[in-house]
Amino acid sequence: MIELDVRTFFCHDFGMVAIQSEERDVGFVLQGLRHAIDKLELEFARFAAEFAQGEQWDDEGLNSAADWMRFNCHMTSSAAWRALQVGKHMEELPQSLEALSSGDIGYAHLTTIANTADKVTGFEESELLPLAREHSPGKFHYKVMHYRHARDSKAYNREQEQLVEESYLRLSTAEDGCLLINGVLDPARGGEVRGVLEPLARPSGAHDDRTRDQRMADAFYEQLTAGGPANVQVTATVETLRAMAGAAGGEMEFSLPLPSATVQRLACDSSVMRVLFEADSLPVDVGRSRRLVDSGLRKAHHRMVHEGGWKLIKVEGKIVSIAPTVTFGLPRGPD
Repeated sequence: MIELDVRTFFCHDFGMVAIQSEERDVGFVLQGLRHAIDKLELEFARFAAEFAQGEQWDDEGLNSAADWMRFNCHMTSSAAWRALQVGKHMEELPQSLEALSSGDIGYAHLTTIANTADKVTGFEESELLPLAREHSPGKFHYKVMHYRHARDSKAYNREQEQLVEESYLRLSTAEDGCLLINGVLDPARGGEVRGVLEPLARPSGAHDDRTRDQRMADAFYEQLTAGGPANVQVTATVETLRAMAGAAGGEMEFSLPLPSATVQRLACDSSVMRVLFEADSLPVDVGRSRRLVDSGLRKAHHRMVHEGGWKLIKVEGKIVSIAPTVTFGLPRGPD
């Protein structure tokens, strides 16, 4: 590309932007690049639809054109299918293509319009284009869902029921013993779950330095275990419970050996039944399966007290947490 002594110029093919001045408008550059990418995405979709009509993907042993694109174009499945959907309906969307070309809407808007054209009988792009111009791609997608329900509520309901049938939850254990959770819930049940967890995952105050993901994990665990006693059995020796040197770790189903500090915490938690053994494996105590620590104390640094070395002290009727690095007084000097 020949360098020109100007502040900005556009490549006439794709609207790409180059800035020569050090005082460049980075936001302007991003807009230009995004517009160029949107046009390239549209061209890709055009050729993807043509490719899907051929036999190359079948001759090379792939199940579909989308699979071929996923492997050979390094795309996700959803991105490949969106491209095919846009390419399939391009001839039906002249107004939308013109709006994209002029920069009024983006490629993300266009994928939603194309998907709607595929699912709604008698679809008219003129009914959605004003909404696309007015809203961000995410908000536009939300508005289109209302549109689709209004046009054909039975078809919309069938899609939602299909999402329920496709829901799943997969649990596995990592090498270090951590529980890996992967799953998908349909929108309705997913909304219910978030409705329960979101309030619990809010920062507890200015001192709460947990990330949102950490708060969500804590909220998930608390909600899952606080509703009543869980049938969890922890097996540990008396030496382990007392954190004596040389003691083995505790044992719990679906978990690697537990450190003694964790065993101590679980032993005083109502959701666990304590099962203690002497060295010769004879049971010496079976604890009660009920709450031994109230919910307030359980939320106040319960894990941090046992595993984290924090201390809880009562000052004028209030529980105060003391970090493990805090000490009182000055060290005694030499006599």
